[in-house]
Amino acid sequence: MTPLDIIMIVRRFGPVGGMERYVWEMSREMAALGHHITILCEQLLAESIPHAVHVVTLGVVAPKPRWLAHLRFSTRVSAWLTAHPDTNRIIHSHERTGAHQFTTFHGPPFAVVKNSPWWQRLSPRIYANLWLEQRELCAPQVKAIIPNSPLIDAALRQYYPSVAARLVTPITPGVADIPARPDRQVPSNGGVIGFVGKEWKRKGLDLAVAIVAKVRKQRPDIEFTVVGPAPEDIRHLFQDWSGGFTLLGETDAAPLYARFDLLLHPARQEPYGMVIAEAQSAGVPVLISDACGIASEMHPDMVLSIQADVNKWAHTVEHYIGMQTTIIKRDWRTVAREQLNCYMKYS
Repeated sequence: MTPLDIIMIVRRFGPVGGMERYVWEMSREMAALGHHITILCEQLLAESIPHAVHVVTLGVVAPKPRWLAHLRFSTRVSAWLTAHPDTNRIIHSHERTGAHQFTTFHGPPFAVVKNSPWWQRLSPRIYANLWLEQRELCAPQVKAIIPNSPLIDAALRQYYPSVAARLVTPITPGVADIPARPDRQVPSNGGVIGFVGKEWKRKGLDLAVAIVAKVRKQRPDIEFTVVGPAPEDIRHLFQDWSGGFTLLGETDAAPLYARFDLLLHPARQEPYGMVIAEAQSAGVPVLISDACGIASEMHPDMVLSIQADVNKWAHTVEHYIGMQTTIIKRDWRTVAREQLNCYMKYS
């Protein structure tokens, strides 16, 4: 394949978060395959830049209000592209921008707000977010929209039927090399349950706390490790606990999966669930909600309805904790090749 000039747009560039990790890994793999990669971002969140990847930082914008942050960043992106014209490059956005040909859609559409009563939609914030989303998807220069899961694909088709012809087969995330969980016997009164996710409300940490509290009645020595949220933001969820939990905050989860005997992810809304794929690649059993995009790829017994009661969740945790599972891994080189094929098909 002839080397391509590709610009990727993401506000934070680094091995952090879900979307950011997606861009970080895909850019590294594409560069390794010989393509010319430029990143347009607000800030670089890494100690070093991947080989052969050029990073342009446009400066941090005020994070709130969120719609205005999107607009300000988008304006800076458009200004840079105008100042550096090139008709041969591919522009691939992962943000609410307006000058891209390709966009990967990582989250549930904001248009779901249209299901709310009209009086709850009378807000400049809502109008602004809807306009930004519609521009991202419907602008005339957009050639392809890449959902990151079948769940997001279905949602986009529901709320934006006019762009159905632009929607391509979902390109789901890959997984980097993660240390495998060693085969070990989990004590009948203990074990380690992990939760990974910064946006803890959406990802159901409060429900996970209630589930583990129920499990502790049968396994009093169970340990619950929470990765992602700032400890001061979630400590109140454990006010009735006397030990048995560890709050690690925002840190790299990759080396931690091997310590887990089960990953618990009862998310209320999860477009894909990269932490689930990471846990599976480490051989960690997982139990997730049916609101996760990755659910369609998993054994149905390891997926529970988000409406299921705490007792059912706790019973299922007890069944799967420490169980040996087949390591399932999708590598980032495969993701990069699928994206490159998309460029070639739609450019």
